[in-house]
Amino acid sequence: MTARSTPRKPKATSGSSSGGRLHGVDAARGLALLGMMATHLLPIFESDSTLTPTWIGLVFSGRASALFAVLAGVGLALSTGREIPRQGSALGTARRGVAMRALVIAVIGLTLGSLEVNLAIILVNYAFLFLCALPFLGLRAKPLFGWALGWILVSPVLAYLTRPWLLAADPPLQLGHNPVWDDLATPGALLADVFFTGYYPVLQWISYFLVGLAVGRLSLASKAMPVILLASGAVVAIAAKALGTFLMEDAGGRQAVEAVLADPRYPVESLLQVNMTGVDQQGSWWWLASAAPHSGTTLDLLHTASTAVAVLGVFLLIGVLARWLNLDLLLPLRGAGAMTLTLYTAHVWAAAAAYRQPLPPGWTDDGVYFAHAATAVLVGMIFIALNWRGPLEWLAHAARNLGGQEPAAVRK
Repeated sequence: MTARSTPRKPKATSGSSSGGRLHGVDAARGLALLGMMATHLLPIFESDSTLTPTWIGLVFSGRASALFAVLAGVGLALSTGREIPRQGSALGTARRGVAMRALVIAVIGLTLGSLEVNLAIILVNYAFLFLCALPFLGLRAKPLFGWALGWILVSPVLAYLTRPWLLAADPPLQLGHNPVWDDLATPGALLADVFFTGYYPVLQWISYFLVGLAVGRLSLASKAMPVILLASGAVVAIAAKALGTFLMEDAGGRQAVEAVLADPRYPVESLLQVNMTGVDQQGSWWWLASAAPHSGTTLDLLHTASTAVAVLGVFLLIGVLARWLNLDLLLPLRGAGAMTLTLYTAHVWAAAAAYRQPLPPGWTDDGVYFAHAATAVLVGMIFIALNWRGPLEWLAHAARNLGGQEPAAVRK
């Protein structure tokens, strides 16, 4: 069950095994998993009245989950033709397979949603993102980059205009919790939450999948591409963050949004650095000028997506170095990155089991995080050594193969 078909022999690879999986992609995904665990288990604000950001919040908040989503788009591109996307009946087969994979992810997400845990679980939104990506699977890199840029520019404005109308409904079209099976009985509220009013609004997050699809359609195995990704991603990320900081701090943006927010529970200066989730971003167009994590603005999407591209470039470069040295430098992260669905699910279950429970004697938040991260790395390395898929990866792969079978009428 571990063999993967390759339509053509790739060129010299950036850290791949015999031209197969790009180890740099898996390793970057492993970092995204550990980063999301960090934002789940470690404080992103100091426990004081000013909500001073911690280094975990400053480094990982918004960026880890965006990296996860961008790499999902890269993975879709790699599994549907790489530089040359599938067309015709092969494309239809690929789309059915992706849709079945999305169904499995949604089932897992709805099941996890029933757990009592103080985490925003991404899987249901993630499944919708896979479905939204289906129309774009047949496109090459250039039009995909065009779509990604357009989506980054337009979707935040659409969300800003639509959210107040959805929240003004009676009752508001917002779940206020992770999606669960019971929410299927109220599809309007479920879809509104998933696409507009929830923690990971799909309307804007499609941007990450489109960026990832576009990057995955590039020649990632070429020697120059990692440098191009690192340089271009870093430049755009720095520029977006700098422009957002200028607009909010020097051009009057922060003062404008503080005036319409007027809520002492939300110190805007700190939230702009770490996390805008839960802030009622209404009443001023200045909300769209920030680059704050989880604000869903154009500058936020540009910064986090470009950071993800730069991180991918770094890991592809490490993969090149690993080949030169004949060392598997990426093994600790790529093992976890190859089975993120299983490890993420196990992480959520473990966090739920410990929710509202006192820490064991002698344990700290840092120790709990280390236990989660070390377990993910160790389990990933074991599965790599045994050449096994993760259990949920096997299930998703089987569903994709089932959905991706050619109809009898077109089989030869």
